[in-house]
Amino acid sequence: MRSLTQVQRLSLLLLVVTGVLNYLDRSALSVTNAAIRQDMGLSLGHMGLLLSAFSWSYALAQLPIGGLIDRYRPRLMLTFGIVFWSVAQALCGRVNSLASFLGARILLGIGESPQFPTAARVVSDWFPLEKRGFPTGVFNSASPLGTAIAPPVLSLMLVTWGWRAVFVALGIAGLFVAVLWWSAYRNPDQVRLSDEARAVIARPEPAPKASGGLKTWGRLFRHGTTWGMIFGFFGSVYLNWLYLTWLPNYLQMARGMDTIHSGFAAFVPFFCGFIGCLVAGGLSDRLVRLTGSTVKGRKYLTIGAMFGMAAFTVPAALVHSNLLALICISAVIFLANVASTGSWALVSAVAPPQQVASLGAVQNFGGYIGGALAPVVTGYIVQWTGSFVPALLVGAAAASLSALVYLFGVRKPIVPSAEIQS
Repeated sequence: MRSLTQVQRLSLLLLVVTGVLNYLDRSALSVTNAAIRQDMGLSLGHMGLLLSAFSWSYALAQLPIGGLIDRYRPRLMLTFGIVFWSVAQALCGRVNSLASFLGARILLGIGESPQFPTAARVVSDWFPLEKRGFPTGVFNSASPLGTAIAPPVLSLMLVTWGWRAVFVALGIAGLFVAVLWWSAYRNPDQVRLSDEARAVIARPEPAPKASGGLKTWGRLFRHGTTWGMIFGFFGSVYLNWLYLTWLPNYLQMARGMDTIHSGFAAFVPFFCGFIGCLVAGGLSDRLVRLTGSTVKGRKYLTIGAMFGMAAFTVPAALVHSNLLALICISAVIFLANVASTGSWALVSAVAPPQQVASLGAVQNFGGYIGGALAPVVTGYIVQWTGSFVPALLVGAAAASLSALVYLFGVRKPIVPSAEIQS
């Protein structure tokens, strides 16, 4: 019989490992951007399409994936996802045309879609409602940690082996991680716990395996809270994904850095994002205690961080000093991950208990529509204007507008449908 604390810690560790791999794979194209353009003769606009292809398929795959996770549970669905995305990542290293590259990136987006809805469901399964802020911050920290590691590590791999080897090596590593997740993680009904531990994580109503089916899933869209989370997450991910996909290339093109220096410089903002996730988790739980509301505590943190993202992006775009720009960008990425942690913690605060993954995936769908638009819009703006400044200002505006959507659109939890309660 395991202790609840042991299970919680192992679950979070596994989510961080799989999440770091997830973001290493996502970051590979942005790190190898210049080398691929030179080798394959692609324009900035073409690269924008490649960078956004992942996000379009990832966003669309979010719509069914949440319900599948709620039905078939995290252990099976994330194992399948890791294997799928690892094969797709390896295929990216074997492409010989823009069309085949787009196809591989689309497959990568589909494969990676279970990661964060799975993480939200795992936290919901293993932690009580009022204490989900910190574990949400921990699993969410994998995204900036993986993104921080990617530029220096993948840049060294790039200059040593070439860009194709980067993708193949990551694909092989992913298959080992899939085995690790399947071997080590268990769903709550597969673990022997004491009655006291089971009472801590008990749901307020019976927990059937199914989430209520397509009809019940569709009822989520009848609630204003659902739409507020869709459009609220849009601007947060838009601005974050702008930096995620273009930062190394921005540092080279606009700030005059070479591949190695830009790789190590890009490490700093994303490591700040890692710290932001850890800070946000505890802060979110504290705000819940101060406000007496899980919804307000999670929401206010998200809104404040999103306005901060926009505020620091403006000087990041306009200052001449590379050091000052990097400081501002670091502040943006720090706050972007505070906002993301708040958004994911908000999911379990407003979702019906058996639809946490479903609502998380729906919110993520809205976010990654923004994530899909950000790289292609940025690529074409830079191609047309010769400057990253207007692209960054568009991102700041998107984050500000979406913060207002969270403020006025997300007010109360979603009442579970009769099918879930029965």
